Amino acid sequence: MKPIGRSRRTAVLAGLTAVGTLALTACSDGGSASNAATSAPSATFTTPAAVPTATASSDPVTAAPSITAAAPTSPSAAPAPAVSAPAPGTTVKIGDAVPLPFSFAGAEGAIALTVTSIEKGDPADLASLTLDDNTKGLVPYYIHYKVTNIGDADLAFSNVSHIRGLLANGSRASALMVFGTFAKCSDGSLPGEFTNGKSADFCIPVMSPTTSRVTAVEYWDAPYTLGNGITWK
Repeated sequence: MKPIGRSRRTAVLAGLTAVGTLALTACSDGGSASNAATSAPSATFTTPAAVPTATASSDPVTAAPSITAAAPTSPSAAPAPAVSAPAPGTTVKIGDAVPLPFSFAGAEGAIALTVTSIEKGDPADLASLTLDDNTKGLVPYYIHYKVTNIGDADLAFSNVSHIRGLLANGSRASALMVFGTFAKCSDGSLPGEFTNGKSADFCIPVMSPTTSRVTAVEYWDAPYTLGNGITWK
């Protein structure tokens, strides 16, 4: 699994535009959130992330017994067990934690990734944003997921991305990349000092036509590929 920053997204911008604080474009992978340089939020809509030891020796005829002892050593924590990536195409239930090898900025570690829920939103959630006609008939969905460090490396400020929603027919849900603050759903980097046993919760917004719904979530970062990753449903 290759490290990626918060800005890592594969995007192919198309001709959707937004009025006000929402911009509409087209892209082919999952969305993420980051803080914009301006105070007003904006968004991009896209379509189809020891114990001492001793030994004794003596000569019973000519030598007196002698003893040599090893100096005690300080106990240390046992290393976390190695984690193998599940086979591509693996499907699990929403709420299941999937152990995954993970690397970022030279740190080699492991995480448990859990999609905790898929929440249907309301078009009114975006009422503060002036949208053009291209967004008519779309409903926001919020993918909630949890990341837990199960390895030895400190994964502070790492970014877990390449997470996308899947519609009922298996096609990709459109991504909504928010720049700034979006109270309903916030993505971002892991916190500082993200060591073994620590967890963080995130959310990714996606969009679905009113005639369908988001029913599954795919993680497709390396070693997986788009359409052949780990799926929660």
